[in-house]
Amino acid sequence: MKGIIMAGGSGTRLAPMTKVINKHLLPVFDKPMIYYPLTTLLAAGISDITIITNPEDLASFRKLLGDGSQFKCKLNYLEQIEPGGIPQGLQLASQTLKGNKIALILGDNLLIGKGLGRDLSEFLDISGCSIFGTVVRDPSAYGVAVIDSSGDVLELIEKPRDFVSNIAIPGLYFFDETCFERSRSLKPSKRGELEILDLLLSYKTDSTLKLSMLERGSTWLDCGTPEQLQNASELIRVLQERQGLKYGDPGDLVSHNE
Repeated sequence: MKGIIMAGGSGTRLAPMTKVINKHLLPVFDKPMIYYPLTTLLAAGISDITIITNPEDLASFRKLLGDGSQFKCKLNYLEQIEPGGIPQGLQLASQTLKGNKIALILGDNLLIGKGLGRDLSEFLDISGCSIFGTVVRDPSAYGVAVIDSSGDVLELIEKPRDFVSNIAIPGLYFFDETCFERSRSLKPSKRGELEILDLLLSYKTDSTLKLSMLERGSTWLDCGTPEQLQNASELIRVLQERQGLKYGDPGDLVSHNE
């Protein structure tokens, strides 16, 4: 399985901080934001990872992360000229990654939990698509899943105005090899982008979409706003100071695996 980190976009909700720096390079406490999704993929056993970002930010990511050798992995880079939605990342990567299963994670998503890397490694040989669910107080800001008593997905709804479910879908997706062909068949939405929910619904139509709830004690944070960024930094600070452990540090992960 190969990994993709989506690290482009303009980061308008974090302006003016993002006027001169890509939001995924902003600090979350003591580490750049991009370290956290990178660590999630590495902990799951994925060592060949493509980072997709804006052309003007490519040099900064290369300077920070290099070719990945310092983290015992291989890092590749692709340019996303204009933001066109999450499935566009699969289209951009199809030339080099076609034929592989893919774990795609959003660069501003932090996932923290005991044994999470080991748990995620169970999806490396996936058939179909696996997504995750986590209970949130206010689901109106997220894509949400409506599930039945067996945990099967009934509906996927983007930022519902009325309450339909409190199960939000974090920005981590495991796809089989058909994801590239499926992404090419999508049509832009009214806002002019390819929508991740449309890609997920194509798997649901084929009865190959599965949802797993994150275990109690696991934490998902979206760092897309100043408030969310501050909350994430404070959580990482408290965890590290109280436990004496590093969170979201790919270098620390490598040193403990050696």
